[in-house]
Amino acid sequence: MELSELRKAVEEVEVVDGHAHNIVSLDSNFAFIQAFSEAYGDALTFAPNTLCFKRNLRDIAELYGIELSLQGVEEYRRVSGIQSICSTCFKAARINAILIDNGLKLDKKHDIEWHKSFAPIVGRILRIQRLAEEILDEDLPDGSSWTVDSFTKAFISKLKSVAGEIFGLKSIAAYHSGLEINTNVTKQDAEEGLRQVLIAGKPVRIANKNLIDYIFLQSLEVAQSYDLPMQIHTGFGDKDLDMRLSNPLLLRAVLEDKRFSKSRIVLLHASYPFSREASYLASVYSQVYLDFGLAIPKLSVHGMISSLKELLELAPINKVMFSTDGYAFPETFYLGAKKSREIVFSVLRDACIDGDLSIPEAVEAAKDILARNATHFYKISSANNVVSSVNNVVSSHSKLPQKLNGDLDIDASLVRILWVDGSGQHRCRAIPKKRLNEIVAKNGVGLAFAVMGFPSYMDGPADGSGLTAVGETRLMPDLSTIRRIPWNKQDEMVLADMYVKPGEAWEYCPRDALRRVSKILKDEFDLEMNAGFENEFILLKSITREGKKEWVPFDSSLYCCSSAFDAASPVLREVAAALQSLGISVEQLHAEAAKGQFELVLKYTICTKAADNLVYTREVVRAIARKHGLLATFIPKYALDDLGSGSHVHLSLWRNGQNVFMASDRSSKHGISTVGKEFMAGILHHLPSILAFIAPLPNSYDRLQPNTWSGAYLFWGNENKEAPLRASSPPGTPNGLVSNFEIKSFDGSANPYLGLAAILAAGIDGLRRHLPLPEPVDTNPNPEVLQRLPASLSESLDALHKDDFFKQFIGDKLLTAIKAIRKAEIDHYTKHKDAYKQLIHRI
Repeated sequence: MELSELRKAVEEVEVVDGHAHNIVSLDSNFAFIQAFSEAYGDALTFAPNTLCFKRNLRDIAELYGIELSLQGVEEYRRVSGIQSICSTCFKAARINAILIDNGLKLDKKHDIEWHKSFAPIVGRILRIQRLAEEILDEDLPDGSSWTVDSFTKAFISKLKSVAGEIFGLKSIAAYHSGLEINTNVTKQDAEEGLRQVLIAGKPVRIANKNLIDYIFLQSLEVAQSYDLPMQIHTGFGDKDLDMRLSNPLLLRAVLEDKRFSKSRIVLLHASYPFSREASYLASVYSQVYLDFGLAIPKLSVHGMISSLKELLELAPINKVMFSTDGYAFPETFYLGAKKSREIVFSVLRDACIDGDLSIPEAVEAAKDILARNATHFYKISSANNVVSSVNNVVSSHSKLPQKLNGDLDIDASLVRILWVDGSGQHRCRAIPKKRLNEIVAKNGVGLAFAVMGFPSYMDGPADGSGLTAVGETRLMPDLSTIRRIPWNKQDEMVLADMYVKPGEAWEYCPRDALRRVSKILKDEFDLEMNAGFENEFILLKSITREGKKEWVPFDSSLYCCSSAFDAASPVLREVAAALQSLGISVEQLHAEAAKGQFELVLKYTICTKAADNLVYTREVVRAIARKHGLLATFIPKYALDDLGSGSHVHLSLWRNGQNVFMASDRSSKHGISTVGKEFMAGILHHLPSILAFIAPLPNSYDRLQPNTWSGAYLFWGNENKEAPLRASSPPGTPNGLVSNFEIKSFDGSANPYLGLAAILAAGIDGLRRHLPLPEPVDTNPNPEVLQRLPASLSESLDALHKDDFFKQFIGDKLLTAIKAIRKAEIDHYTKHKDAYKQLIHRI
């Protein structure tokens, strides 16, 4: 069996260190012998008799080329200086990225910035208990005592303020009270725990289990909402740890809690000696991942091999990650990297010999375990090369240029800053990646106020929008959304918020509007709205007719035609793969009923993220089609004699991880809960004015016609395709219950943030006023009985002018701008009857 290819892969990969700590100065009181043991005090005197000490000291002495003795190594360190030994260790370790938990208390430790001299990418992991203690060590401005409410507000606010600057959170609950987290801990329990902690005086040390559990749950909720991982100390450590309470199986209550089903949890230290238990958890819980730092290099060679083999007994390979758990001394980073390479090779070699893996599979596994898994998991980059993704994670190797995608220098890569304007147009500014890291991530990019007032047909603000050439907003990249561009891998794209100045949102910002209304739903009703979009688009091909270039439908097949799908499969397959690389889940793809029309269905998620996903999806579809020589358009009505294209949105309400739009049992009429019916009733009541947000062009109303399954009359129905609001019970929904409802009027020309914000606002109005939901219409609509929805944008705009309640949610100024843009669209397209044909290049 030829293993040279595997050995080469293991030796050449630049590792990604997902968990480490700060290095200390040479004059720190943290003794160098502590690099070899978790013991302290008298127990540390026995460390030189351990296998770990003897092997690792020998490796360090060989690295430095000196005599084999602890005294010799310590003298070499003193003479050489910290900069020199760091350079030696990190050069040998070949670590490309380091994520540092700087919450470990160490004497004279260097800050995170200092470490950037020795690794291309250095980022931060935030230790939640340390943050909580730092907050409680401070006095409140008004001199009052801390309460759970005031502490929670300060703690959550701090977590959210740094969410875009860190790569994850970390809990050491195992050290203080154990991993059996009480997921039902009450605020009263936490209040009593806080009182006991404060009585103990300052500096604060949080040891009360109820308070620890409360902090953990609050943190995990924030981590999940920002898609940040939570690292958890499991298994062995120093003697402050009761190892009986560090078995990861104790986390079952957390892992079973549906509120946290979308969280991402890392069990640190191979959970040793509970490695098999950790492997089992990673195999049956989608949210569980594994990190074997500390177990390697602290155990014996046999122990390290056994521990990694136990992790791989059940756990998916793409869930197992390397880290050094380096701390205090650069030698710990070197040893962690060196021994991990050796152990990974040994374990994967045995897997090849045993027949578990082929050599090519083992090569890929090595790259995954040592680098790619952590790169993907911590979102250091979306490609195989590691590229920093936040402003405080930059290379300080000015003489060692980072490489991206072969020979392209990172300084040459561009980042597209994307936003969606008031008329639904996608726009972007591109900047060099270096400038993003150094300036723009913190300060943003200037953008004239007028841009948010542009209609679809020109680059000039609509009359009456209140937006002029005077003044600038700041486009602030939301770094949690930065993604490698799948069709142009040397570049990245990121979604932007609009700020007056850093930290102060601009009142015209669509993303902030949706966040604000979502917060009202959460604060008043403890509800979140999930959304999933069905995107219809038309593929056009270019032909020359009588010497003129024309765009015509890709084909003329029928609904769900297999030959149409087959013909478009190169495009559709690449679209699906691109979306997957962006973390966007595709549920279905099929040919639709209009000529050249296809539909792409996205999995539902929290509405703010669903809007982000929709923006990226439109970008992907248009770009991939263009790559194949086609034009993809989301125009609502491409051909007036054919069916139109919608962006139907499916909505549901959730509380604590449970779908509460769906009735709890079959006794509820129509299978919808009370809150669901009131929410839906509010939307139905305001639907005529909502259309100005979700069907924002005159062309939109050419689509919203009777007998076209687009919803032309004001009613709702059960699985009625003619209803603008359709109650839906997809496969898997219990019989007699409804899991979500669909709004069919939404189309691809709408700004998704403004559209969802308007829908949410209407739903909240229904909840506040307990509006009753009328009886459904489960037959073809009768125009003599039912009210016609607005048949034009003019009628919808009139309805919006009369519906004053939107001001309190959307904001008076933003609402004024939207009305002005819609009025401009009406005037232009009324005067220029064929102007809508140009929209295929814009929507």
